[in-house]
Amino acid sequence: YPFRCRKKIKPNILWVRSFDKIYNPEMAIYVMKELIAKHAKASITMIGPEKDGTQRVCKELCKALDIENQVTFTGALSKNEWIKLSNNADIFLNTTNIDNLPISVIEAMALGLPIVSTNVGGIPYLLNNNSNALLVDANDVPSMVKNINRILDDPELSSHLSYNARKSAKEFDWSRVSKKW
Repeated sequence: YPFRCRKKIKPNILWVRSFDKIYNPEMAIYVMKELIAKHAKASITMIGPEKDGTQRVCKELCKALDIENQVTFTGALSKNEWIKLSNNADIFLNTTNIDNLPISVIEAMALGLPIVSTNVGGIPYLLNNNSNALLVDANDVPSMVKNINRILDDPELSSHLSYNARKSAKEFDWSRVSKKW
């Protein structure tokens, strides 16, 4: 995973998951609606396959909120394709309601994307608030927007989260994991 420390960033957001209710992609749409109020050029790329009709719901929600020009739905992409797209992103959102050890979050960490995530399931064992990510409660759109703005307004925080995320991701490298096994 090519690392890029995010220092001076733009409100270009990346979301990578299956479109499934448990991953709460609608939250990302509501976050974007609020974020656009302060950052008119904010955008989000949502990558992932359709599982339960949630992608259709998200597209309809974008129309209803009049933000469809700022939300891109790519569908399923190969790992190499979405990693290439991640070069255009500066912040990674994880909006899940239920999770254990999400690989997409570890991959975002390896890429150096500052992460704003819900604090559910196994996430607190993976992400440390104010160290390698910023954490919010499930469905807490205002707090997620507030934390995105913190990252956008504070280059030191952005680079701190980016660097620490990469450092944390290295713990999942096979060369280290295999020795522990």
